[in-house]
Amino acid sequence: MMRSFEDILEAAKGAKPRRLVTSFSEPDLDLICRAGAAGLIIPCLIGDGKAIEKRIERSPLASLEHEIVDEKDPGRILHRAISLIREKRADILMQGSIDQNALLNAACDAKTGLLKGRAASYVSVFELPERGGKLILVTDTFLNNYPDLTGKQRILENALSFSVILGIDTPKVAVLAAIEQVNPGIPSTLDAAILAKMAERGQFGKALVEGPLDIDCALSDAAAKRKGIKSPVTGNVDIFLVPEIDTGHLLAEALVCIGRIHTAGMVVGTTCPVILDVPFVPDACRLVEIGLASLALRRGEGDG
Repeated sequence: MMRSFEDILEAAKGAKPRRLVTSFSEPDLDLICRAGAAGLIIPCLIGDGKAIEKRIERSPLASLEHEIVDEKDPGRILHRAISLIREKRADILMQGSIDQNALLNAACDAKTGLLKGRAASYVSVFELPERGGKLILVTDTFLNNYPDLTGKQRILENALSFSVILGIDTPKVAVLAAIEQVNPGIPSTLDAAILAKMAERGQFGKALVEGPLDIDCALSDAAAKRKGIKSPVTGNVDIFLVPEIDTGHLLAEALVCIGRIHTAGMVVGTTCPVILDVPFVPDACRLVEIGLASLALRRGEGDG
């Protein structure tokens, strides 16, 4: 099981370089250079070919393997990027200078985009060194606003598939709500209870799913027992499934901005890893996102 971002990067460096396609963005150049130098990627940069060549000739990327796709029409860059993925000429899609909403709409289009299953979602990975080294997943923190029960099921299934690349054999899932008791007046508690019952009947494989749980019970086994909850999940959660985007996004921002906890993440549920420029992901952690994408691809090929 991987316990740190360093573990992720070390594992990713053992895989073959992946072709990462992105619209050339000056702020991303240093990241692309570092990822290329680490052997994680072969960059495929889309944009004005001559301008890109002129810029990278003064950067470390000039001495590394890379590809430039000349596309002077900004309106066609996204189409070219997705076409390269669909044609299997690229493996990872990174936002770069592409408008985020446009990228998500195109990538999640069931017919012409990159949607693999029934829904895409965003998984955030947090590094918790103070707990003896542990990685936790929080989802959905960026993509799905107010999912219904079916949406939460799909988000959970995506997170469970993602957890495999971190070596989590039996994921422990806390389905979060405002309180730890089922209350018909609070829909999130009903959804949580149903998901827990589905897991009890084996619908999520080996995953152990508990809910509803408030943060207190999820983080502390002692607090859970004090409230009458006995579960192997409490106090040792691998995946936190939030009820809606307000909770997910604010939780992620609080962990980063107040808790100073490192995070990385990506879109899952698509045919390839999609890396977004998410505001609460520090620049220092973006290389880890590329590492995660590389590991996800290796897992998809049956190695890992």
